[in-house]
Amino acid sequence: MMKRIFTLCVTVCLVMTGFAQTDTTGQRRTTNDTIRIGGLIIVRKPGSQNRQPGKDYQTRSRRRPSNRNINWFVLDLGFSNYNDKSNYTTAVTSGFISPTVSEDDLKAKTWKSRNVNVWFFMQKLNIANHVLNFKYGLGLELNNYSFDNTNLTFDKNPTFISKVAMSEVKKSKLAADYLTLPVMLNVNFTPNRRRSYGFSAGVSAGYLYSSRFKTKGGGEIRKLKDDFNLEAFKLSYVGELALGRIHLYGSYAMKNMWEKGLDMSPYNFGFRFSKL
Repeated sequence: MMKRIFTLCVTVCLVMTGFAQTDTTGQRRTTNDTIRIGGLIIVRKPGSQNRQPGKDYQTRSRRRPSNRNINWFVLDLGFSNYNDKSNYTTAVTSGFISPTVSEDDLKAKTWKSRNVNVWFFMQKLNIANHVLNFKYGLGLELNNYSFDNTNLTFDKNPTFISKVAMSEVKKSKLAADYLTLPVMLNVNFTPNRRRSYGFSAGVSAGYLYSSRFKTKGGGEIRKLKDDFNLEAFKLSYVGELALGRIHLYGSYAMKNMWEKGLDMSPYNFGFRFSKL
């Protein structure tokens, strides 16, 4: 019954529109006809001559943004590094590093130091006209710092960084993993589009739940697990740029990642695979 009533209403609307669009010469216009009924858009197919709703017209619905959007399991793929402001003389005096270790030894390889973030969810809440939004999430932030000098070694209890002559060592890296909560304000310039264009900016708080030093070479992988006097909490400035299907992210820590010895502020950047 409802289907028949709907078909009748559409037919009447189309006939009325046809009379309205007939010019003084009695000829029909060749441009597409469009009828809007609430959130329903009825569009006449190009080149159609008859006015049969089931054949010559197609319907579309207007997209109405939701006040709450959630994206499960968002993935970030990028790179990790740090801004080194350490006083190596002080670090040697405190017994944190060996006198043979220099700033060059602790440089991170830019394109081999990787960052992978797995967000359990990202949620966006409307604040003003879907242009200004509140965005937050929760997930795991995984950082791997691959050192330029593969002969570096870490000892624990107490933490001591030194160089040891090791043959066939191909990789020497420090991994630091955090449980992280980002909180941001989001500006969306295209709220009525499925793919947004805008940006987000805010802060994140992370808790160090795992860290380890790893070397690889000679067919052998060696791991040493410890906190290595890394700060338990990490506070960072975070940002995101949305360009339709492409999302870019970045973060920069507010303070030193070490409790003592060295002074390094970590940062990450890369691509985010997200629908929000």
